[in-house]
Amino acid sequence: MAEWSIASLAVGELAANCWFLANEEQKEALVFDPGDEPERIRSFAEQRGLKICHILLTHGHADHMGAAEELKRLTGAPVYALQEEEVLLLDGVKNLSAFIQHRGITVQADEFLHDGQEITLSGIRLKVYHTPGHTPGGCCYYCEEAGCVFSGDTLFHGSVGRSDFPGGSMSKLVRSVKEKLFLLPDETKVHTGHGEDTTIGYEKKYNPFTG
Repeated sequence: MAEWSIASLAVGELAANCWFLANEEQKEALVFDPGDEPERIRSFAEQRGLKICHILLTHGHADHMGAAEELKRLTGAPVYALQEEEVLLLDGVKNLSAFIQHRGITVQADEFLHDGQEITLSGIRLKVYHTPGHTPGGCCYYCEEAGCVFSGDTLFHGSVGRSDFPGGSMSKLVRSVKEKLFLLPDETKVHTGHGEDTTIGYEKKYNPFTG
C-alpha cells in the first residue's frame, strides 16, 4: 500500500471539491477546502479508517471554507490559511457565505501560512504557493511526493478561477498560474476546486487563459 492516498467529495450546492490527502501508515488525513456538509466529510474519512488531523484552505470563499469551523469542532483539527486571506475568512459578506449559505459564516485560522513556506503535517510535506487573483490570499498546496497540487479556484481544467469578486484580478490570476504553478513539473496532477482533474503539462499547452 502506498504511504499516501488521495480522495475527494463534491460538497454543497456548488459541488466544490473537498480533498483528502492521507498518510496511510499513520491513518491520518489532511482535508483541503471543506466547503459544506461537515458530518459527511467526517464520515467519509471514518469509513476509510482515517482521522482528520489538519484542515487546509486554498481561499476564503464560503463554498470552500463553509464547513471548516464545524469540522474543526468535530475533529479537533487545526485550520490553516494564507495570512493575506484573514480578512475574507472573518467577513460573512466578503467571503460570500451570506449569499451562498444564506447566513454569515466565518472561521479563525489556527495558523497563517506564507508564500514559499514548506510544512510537514502528519508526515506529509507540502509547499505553499501564494496565488492571488481569484482572492487576495488564495494559495495552492504542492505535494512533491504525491506528484500533485491542490489548486482551489486558481486553476481548472481548461480554465482559471473567476476574478469578478471583491479583491479579484484576472491579470494577477494569470500571472499566479504562469509564474508559480507552471513552474511545477508537467506531470504534476492538478486537483481542482471544481470539476475534473488536469495536469500542469496539459494546461501549459491548452489553457486558453494563459496562452
